[in-house]
Amino acid sequence: MNSDFIQRILKSWIDGGWTMIPIAVVALVIYRIAFQLLLHLSRRCPGKVADSELKQWIRQPDTAKGPTADILRYTTTHSGSLESVSARFSEVTSSELPEVERRLMTMSVYIAAAPLLGLLGTVLGMLTTFQGIASGGGKMADTIAQGISEALITTEMGLLVALPGMVLSYAVRRKRNEFIAFLSHLETLTLRQLRLAGTEGMTQVFRRDTLQLGAQKPKPEAPRNPPAPTDSLPPHLQPS
Repeated sequence: MNSDFIQRILKSWIDGGWTMIPIAVVALVIYRIAFQLLLHLSRRCPGKVADSELKQWIRQPDTAKGPTADILRYTTTHSGSLESVSARFSEVTSSELPEVERRLMTMSVYIAAAPLLGLLGTVLGMLTTFQGIASGGGKMADTIAQGISEALITTEMGLLVALPGMVLSYAVRRKRNEFIAFLSHLETLTLRQLRLAGTEGMTQVFRRDTLQLGAQKPKPEAPRNPPAPTDSLPPHLQPS
C-alpha cells in the first residue's frame, strides 16, 4: 500500500517535467520561512497575559517570562525619564520588526512565484502536446498523453504550494500584529506604572517636608518696641 503510494508520487513528479524541481524548491523556501517566523514570534510574544501579571513583571522584571524580561530590563533600567523609556521601546520595535517584514516580503514573492511556475509547466506541456500532434506516427498518442499530464500536474502542484503558503502568510502576519500590539500595551502599562511611582514619590516627599515644617514652626515673637500707652504721652501728642 505504502509502496504503491510512493510510486505514484514519484511518477507524478517525473511526469511533471523539469518545472517540478523549482516548484519543490519554492515550496521548501516558503514553509521554512513560515515556520521559522511563527516560532520566533511565538517566543517573543507571551500570548494572553493579564494586566495584573504584566504590572508585576514591570515592577520586578526578573519575574517575567521569556524575552519579555529582557525587554523590560532594557527599557526600564537606567532610564532617567518617561521619554527615554518610550524611546527604548521604539528601539525594541525597530530592531525586531524589520527582519520579520523582510522575510515576509520574501515569502510573499515565493508564494506568487509558485502558480506562475505551474503555469510555465502548463505551457510547456501544451507545447509537447502540439508537437506530438504535428509529428504524427505511432507515438503520437504517448506524446499527447505526456504533454497533457505535464500540463495538468504542474498546474496542480503550483496551486498546492501557493494556497497553503497564503494561509501560512496570513498566520505569520497575524502573529506579527499580536506582537506589535503586545509591545504597545506593555509600553503603555510601563509608562503608567512609572508615572504613578513618580507621583507617589513626590507626594511622600511633599508630606515629609510639610510635617517637618509644621514641627519646626517658630513661635510668634513679641514686638521689640511696644507702643507706649496713650496715658503716658504728653498732652499735645495724645489723640483727641
